[in-house]
Amino acid sequence: MNATRRNERSLTASTTGRWTTLTAVLVVLLGTASFGFGQGRSQSTKGKGGSSVSSTLSPELSTILAGLQNRSSNQRLDVIVQFKHSPSDSRMQTVKAMGGISRHRLNVIRGGLFSLTVNGIRTLAKDPEVAYISPNRPLNGAADYTEATVGADVAQSYGWDGAGVTVAIIDSGIGNHPDLRDPVTGQSRVVYSESFVPGTDASDQYGHGTHVAGIIAGNGTQSGGPGNSSRIYGIAPSVNLVNLKVLDGNGRGQDSYVVAALQRAVALKDTYDIRIVNLSLGRPVYESYTQDPLCQAVEAAWQAGLIVVVAAGNSGRKNDYGMHGYGTVAAPGNDPYVITVGAMNTKNTANPADDVIATYSSKGPTQLDHVVKPDLVAPGNRIASLLVPRSTLDLQLPVNEVSPTSYGAPFWGTKWYFILSGTSMATPVVSGAAALMLEQDGTLTPDAVKARLMKTADKVFPVSSRFWIGNNIQDYQYDIFTVGAGYLDIRGAMANTDTVTGTALSPIAVRDASGTVSLLADPSSVWSNSVIWGNSVIWGSSVIWGNALVSGTSVIWGNSVVWGNATLDGCSVIWGNSVIWGSTVGATDAGNDALSVDGGGDDDTDVLP
Repeated sequence: MNATRRNERSLTASTTGRWTTLTAVLVVLLGTASFGFGQGRSQSTKGKGGSSVSSTLSPELSTILAGLQNRSSNQRLDVIVQFKHSPSDSRMQTVKAMGGISRHRLNVIRGGLFSLTVNGIRTLAKDPEVAYISPNRPLNGAADYTEATVGADVAQSYGWDGAGVTVAIIDSGIGNHPDLRDPVTGQSRVVYSESFVPGTDASDQYGHGTHVAGIIAGNGTQSGGPGNSSRIYGIAPSVNLVNLKVLDGNGRGQDSYVVAALQRAVALKDTYDIRIVNLSLGRPVYESYTQDPLCQAVEAAWQAGLIVVVAAGNSGRKNDYGMHGYGTVAAPGNDPYVITVGAMNTKNTANPADDVIATYSSKGPTQLDHVVKPDLVAPGNRIASLLVPRSTLDLQLPVNEVSPTSYGAPFWGTKWYFILSGTSMATPVVSGAAALMLEQDGTLTPDAVKARLMKTADKVFPVSSRFWIGNNIQDYQYDIFTVGAGYLDIRGAMANTDTVTGTALSPIAVRDASGTVSLLADPSSVWSNSVIWGNSVIWGSSVIWGNALVSGTSVIWGNSVVWGNATLDGCSVIWGNSVIWGSTVGATDAGNDALSVDGGGDDDTDVLP
């Protein structure tokens, strides 16, 4: 979506000269870590199992219970319980006998949301059939020339517009905007709506979900339609939408809402031909993805045949413990199955040669598991899309309303569009791209879509960019943990016909005792013989992440290379076996920061030569 008056044009500018191939560097690290993947439902590599209370309870739930030790044991907490097997009715009755109240059955993760007393939680944690118990955590929503930059305008010129594909948007609801209606019949393309937020309908009081929906599916009706070259429109303007509301009027939700919405998306998959799920939301990482209920839910959706696209998070400016934004990818974007998206700043031009990383875009590797994320990047800075008048975001950011003059209407006309920034805005760009790919070839699997998007992503970046951040100058390196496999290229993805067998799980970054960091592939994925990323010519790791990133032995960095221009003070935090969000940092503050909407976005004048 464009933020100012724009001309539609294809990408023709050369990207040679001052640009170099995607590179990555790494500081000498402390400690040794090794990680592996499992097939099917993931099992913890951190000692989960048996009847050990300490391994069954999430770390912060153990802390909460310890803090309540001298208080009433009858105090109740809402917790998400994951069982090792799908719970039978008798199993649910067992929880009820402990004084538990079942609030929501969450079959997609073999569990449920329960209200339990402190004593009830401690007792249930000893049950050998219980896999994991965690709090019902809060989460937040993650906010030109977008179409021309990634090639969507060219795809649309050939007739690809997402027709016949349905995208489920799990967000703050979707408003009744004219750009989401069929231009001929006037019928809404939102074919199903449901709210999982108690006491609310499925409308969008926050203004986030509608903006996300417009980036995917807006058809530009209120900005002049197809005949106006300055219209504001989406990547796949003919897709249908399923509206699953999990965020309230302040952009807040809970784990259980999202798990329930993912469960509903799987259940409605065949009814509405849902192929893609967009999650422009998240929260901090508290445990391994193998235990996290959000991650287990997105894995279940992926394995049910749904392409799950998730925001990386907006914590790239975070420098607690000297992290420089590394290790800040949010959940469930830390799961290796899903497509995790970071954000780029187009600098208000259609030519990607001048684009830079958005300073707030979260960087990998993921905490605890060290998954290589994000998977790719897409435009996300100052994106114009659909406005919900008098929504929370509109009232907070009235200056972000788009003037009608930007698309040729009189200045006194009704305002229909709004500007937001964040990985929340980059995520639906990729969801829209996936919709175009599925319209072209409906047989593509989620892994095939992910693999082709990553392989064809543009891998030409500057070595680094320099920005003003507050009162400081900071360098941002274009490494594998900042831009993943590269910059979304829709035309390249749609032109690719490579066969994909196996899975496309994002690899793990592993450091050995000498300090050398390598990519460790899931043995069931295309990295190995049955994985997409292998040593083959078509899916070799250097093909996916660029020739300068990896060698034939998949080694990324030697032990004498540094991350950026200086050693990374927070390397022991990033590569350690414990999390800092939710324990050292207050959970509420971390949640607010993790995927906050960046109303202003990056200012182009903050980019230094």
